[in-house]
This record gives sequence, C-alpha cells and structure tokens, in this order.
Amino acid sequence: MQRTYIATDDPHSGFYQALRRELSSAGIELVDSPADATSIFNIHSDITNQRVLSVSARNVPTEYEVFYIVNYSLVSGPTTLMQPRTQTQTKFYTWDETLVLGKQMEQQTLRDAIVGDLVRVVMIQLSSI
Repeated sequence: MQRTYIATDDPHSGFYQALRRELSSAGIELVDSPADATSIFNIHSDITNQRVLSVSARNVPTEYEVFYIVNYSLVSGPTTLMQPRTQTQTKFYTWDETLVLGKQMEQQTLRDAIVGDLVRVVMIQLSSI
C-alpha cells in the first residue's frame, strides 16, 4: 500500500475526503492514477441519508436516524488484498421544529462523527494486511 490510488465515483464525499487525510497521515503516498499505484482502494458505494424514526401525534417528525453505508475493497495488481466489505454506521437525533438551525448543525456533526468512525474501522482493517 505504499502508493495507493483511491477509486471512487464521488471524490467530494465525506468518507473519501476523510480516508485520504488518514491514509496520508499514516504515511501512505496517494497517487492520481491507477497506473502509478501499487494498490487500489475501491469505494464501490458511498451512501448517506437520514430517515424518520418517530413522529408526534400531529404527524411531525420528532426523531431522525442518520446513516452512512460504504462498500469497499483493496487490490494490488491481480491480488485481492481485501474482499468487498460493507460498513454501516447509524446515529439518531431528536427533532424540534423551533430549533431548526441548531438541529441542522447537529445532523452534520453526527454525519461527520459517523464518517470518522467508518474511517477508523477501515484503517484498523488495513493495518492488519
């Protein structure tokens, strides 16, 4: 993994950006072309969203779940170093329609925390290779 290329459809996703930072911090050289790489980290899917968990008697959402799902693998030439794996992280938060701005910030903070958790899991898995 000395020279790694990260293959993704969305180079602006939170997971991709956080993974790049962590790999660089770990001393792994990230390259811009798969031809220059000794290994390729494939991000097959990178999905984040939220869903309603509960509603009030007035049918207003009162609780949401934020989730993030990533599917990835690692190859080095013809050798598969890590079979495709899927990681899912979820967190929930309560919703108060009178605190919209604060709740939007809370949602983004939770999403950032989820990304950090996912990247830590991936880095632990990579360290065992």
